[in-house]
Amino acid sequence: MTKMMAVALLAVCTSAFAAPGVGPALDRPAVMSRSPEHAVLLAAAEAGSNWIAVGERGIVIRSGDGGRHWQQAPVPTSVTLTAVRFADDRHGVAVGHGGTVLVTDDGGRSWTRRLDGRRIAALMMAEAIARKDEAAQVAARHLTVDGPDKPLLDALISGQGRLLVIGAYGLALASDDGGATWRSWADRLDNPKGLHLYAIRCRGERIVIAGEQGLALASEDGGRSFRRLAVPYNGSFFTLELPGDHEVVLAGLRGNVWRSGDDGQTWSQLPLPMPASVVASQVAADGTLMLANQAGFVLALKGPAFVPLNREPQAPMTGLAAGRTGGYLALSVQGVATTSPQP
Repeated sequence: MTKMMAVALLAVCTSAFAAPGVGPALDRPAVMSRSPEHAVLLAAAEAGSNWIAVGERGIVIRSGDGGRHWQQAPVPTSVTLTAVRFADDRHGVAVGHGGTVLVTDDGGRSWTRRLDGRRIAALMMAEAIARKDEAAQVAARHLTVDGPDKPLLDALISGQGRLLVIGAYGLALASDDGGATWRSWADRLDNPKGLHLYAIRCRGERIVIAGEQGLALASEDGGRSFRRLAVPYNGSFFTLELPGDHEVVLAGLRGNVWRSGDDGQTWSQLPLPMPASVVASQVAADGTLMLANQAGFVLALKGPAFVPLNREPQAPMTGLAAGRTGGYLALSVQGVATTSPQP
């Protein structure tokens, strides 16, 4: 298995697969930094009138003035955090290395751990034993022996306490009670090789998951069942969006962006002005599709073409968030890269 760099593949860096370093960091609170906005930040989200960004060493930062000033929040772990989502202005979830799931109910001011790799291994074993599935029991034993070294890479959250998290080696787990209890969704996914799952989005009852080697899975019934989409590209997709009721956009390796307007039945490629890997995406408040890539650009789809929003390249981008009333926040390996104020 080829190891992957953090920025290149949405923070699935070499350290994500180095078990000896993950265990202690999993239980060690994040160290408060003098300039956390300059750390390697990997994902951001809007919580009411605030921006929340997460990244290396368990850093979570919060800005209430459009990104001009940032405050670091206390976090009970110092593993790298890879994704953050909010259901409303108070309830959010962040996921990361070591199978970490953190939740907040105060808009990101404080965080509580609800899941980690040790609990995931125990859960998978209990479910395998209950099903009398010997192959699943062997896989669960491997998880236990490996230790909590598998990163989670994206998440969904709803206001009803529903959480869905995905990650490396096909990890997929769901909770209906805010993270108090969990169940595996791996058996619902057509992913026999355990390919990495990088991104997940929902629109109503429709859920789409994107992963490595061209993997794309779709559900039309809220996740009760999934089907594999036949995408004409077998490289990894690191992000996706659902801009319309029947629209799916997948983006990833070497600047490959593919769009379907009929729920994945047919596909067309959307060209980019440079062949750099796309690592993040968002749909802006006005419906504009936005991408961030490793060449250091934020791009917006204007008519049939993507147009860079920054004239000069910045550091390799790692994350992108769009505000509900306009504006966006872009992240890079050097921290907060670009803030476009709310109108």
